[in-house]
Amino acid sequence: MRSLNRWWIAVAGVCLQMSLGAAYAWSVFRIPLAKEFGWTISQITITFTISWFCLGCAAVLGGLWLHRSSPRVVAMTAGFLWGAGVFLASFSAHRLWWLYLTYGVVGGIGLGMGYIVPISVLVKWFPDRRGLITGIAVAGFGTGSLISAPVAHRLIDRVGVLATFAYLGIAYAIVAITSAYFMQLPPEGWAPKGWAPSAAQILQRCDRDYTLGEALGKWQWWALCLLMSINTMAGLSIVSQAAPIFQEMGRASAAAAAGLVGIISIGNGLGRIFWAWISDVATRKSAFFLMYLVEAILFWTYHRISSITILGIATFIVVMCYGGAYGITPAFTADYFGPRHVGPIFGLMMLPWAFASAFGPSLFAYLRQITGAYTRGLYLIAGMMTVALILPLLVSPPHSRDPQKTAQPEGAFLEALEANDSSS
Repeated sequence: MRSLNRWWIAVAGVCLQMSLGAAYAWSVFRIPLAKEFGWTISQITITFTISWFCLGCAAVLGGLWLHRSSPRVVAMTAGFLWGAGVFLASFSAHRLWWLYLTYGVVGGIGLGMGYIVPISVLVKWFPDRRGLITGIAVAGFGTGSLISAPVAHRLIDRVGVLATFAYLGIAYAIVAITSAYFMQLPPEGWAPKGWAPSAAQILQRCDRDYTLGEALGKWQWWALCLLMSINTMAGLSIVSQAAPIFQEMGRASAAAAAGLVGIISIGNGLGRIFWAWISDVATRKSAFFLMYLVEAILFWTYHRISSITILGIATFIVVMCYGGAYGITPAFTADYFGPRHVGPIFGLMMLPWAFASAFGPSLFAYLRQITGAYTRGLYLIAGMMTVALILPLLVSPPHSRDPQKTAQPEGAFLEALEANDSSS
């Protein structure tokens, strides 16, 4: 029964993430907002940038609050803020600052606080499938725009862009708050019946649970931040401009571009599961290296693509790699610093990520605006990814120098298993 319960919690976590991940559909709003209010590409993109920056900052607060409170409370608060931010954006007619404040700041805070909850909860419920379950947990976030992008496009055509914010905000809040109700932690020392970590898993993991302060003192924490941030700058630049890219480079209509945004969101979600699974089968390091390699090759050639079909496929693969980092990094964090404090430790990683998520898309949009094409921005990303190929090869698990503190982070699980065996 307990094993069944954890899968229902996983389903609720995915639903929560899908509501939050609807934020990926932002590019659908870019052209309608520009036409109706005369705002520039850069001005509208700043809304997306602000929301993603606030996501990173709020993930830190969410992780710390989660460690002191109930995940249900944190998640329900986050769902309310996200829905409220989108709803209030419906009052931003000719007021760009109000759009920034509502969708960007209020909504972004809700995104960050909510994003961290399913990751922290499910990594504790699934020590036996750590990579896969974190991939599944964040896959919902990546696929959120699969539904929201085409729905938003239809609503914009029927009721206008501002009314669309109102309808979607209410829907997001209902789904997020309902799903958040099911977020709860397993009992202390709980483990799946009959499970024990393999020798290969132990070799890839740290020798004990680290606190947030201890993790910050390890170079590995900063290395994982850099791995995720570089991947974010590359992938999010494409995600934030996906609909205009399909229209400008692939000559797609607005409706077709919106549909393609929804389709590539499948790649975002699929990549989180696929690459997380690869990291379980191989290693986290190998998975990151392969992702970087694929991205480097695609970004060097992306500007040459004119066929909408090939452009869609290439973008789908790029977005798979972009999403993959979010599937791997939480498991990477739990491996290197232990699962006990993974909420605040991974949450704080979202702070440097926030700067990357703000800088990458903004620079990419600016280069597009001043040059009239995406080529220069694509070359810049390709060079960055090529140089960064060395990073995944350098990271290794931290190990305590104090033998008094050294203990397998899976120790509590193993002790519980021994107790269950002896009692039976």
